[in-house]
Amino acid sequence: MQRYQAEVTALKRGYASENCRINNMLGHPVAIVPITHVSSRHFAEYRNNRLKKVGPDTVRRELTIFRHCFEISRKEWGIPLDKNPLHDIRFPAPGLPREERLSEEGEANLYKAISELKNQQVASIIVLAIETGMRRSEILSLRWKDVDLGKGTVRLHQTKNGRPRTVPLTPRAIEEFMRVERTGDSVFSVSCNAVHLSWNRLRIRAQLEGLRFHDLRHEAISRFFELGLSIPEVALISGHRDTKMLMRYTHIRPESISEKLARMTKTSAA
Repeated sequence: MQRYQAEVTALKRGYASENCRINNMLGHPVAIVPITHVSSRHFAEYRNNRLKKVGPDTVRRELTIFRHCFEISRKEWGIPLDKNPLHDIRFPAPGLPREERLSEEGEANLYKAISELKNQQVASIIVLAIETGMRRSEILSLRWKDVDLGKGTVRLHQTKNGRPRTVPLTPRAIEEFMRVERTGDSVFSVSCNAVHLSWNRLRIRAQLEGLRFHDLRHEAISRFFELGLSIPEVALISGHRDTKMLMRYTHIRPESISEKLARMTKTSAA
């Protein structure tokens, strides 16, 4: 696993989070089982023990790392293993997609808490996450040369899937970029950890303890659909190449559909 960290994880775009995840995995008893004795039973026990502490999606990610590590070991490192022990165990079923949406009261509380932030950069990052659906890491990687407020777009070079994309901006997002003070090539100079800590304090003040920063991406994507954008248009903004995954991020309010049906019925009757 440590060799995997050095030779495989280190080359991944999301190496920091995976490196931290593997460090935690190395603290489990399975990590000290001799490679010649390790079997599917050990990882079935690992799965069952972890499910008592964390959700199924977390366990699936960890088992996927173990599985890939064994494949690399067998195929590239010449470690004499007859088979991959992860191939014979059941992975937990994926957890239900989060359906967290901001209520009117929640949104009001959130924006009130944002307005009280002393760090204006963090405030702008949160607003841009809601308005654009960009990930925190994508926003933090922005450089001024890739921001075109005249065209209303930003160009992302560092994305989760490694494919650059151009994100169209809402009027409010353009206004937010205009509020950001230009102090260098990067749009934001604040660290990822600083945003994380500020967000945790902010959501408590806003009485939204269950709202994760990544939920803002769900909120933005759902709003794009409620505005009437098509699947290809929303996928262009979000960067999703898999429609099924895009749908997991989408939680349209039933009342929005009811309002749309009322408008369509009214127009048809006229």
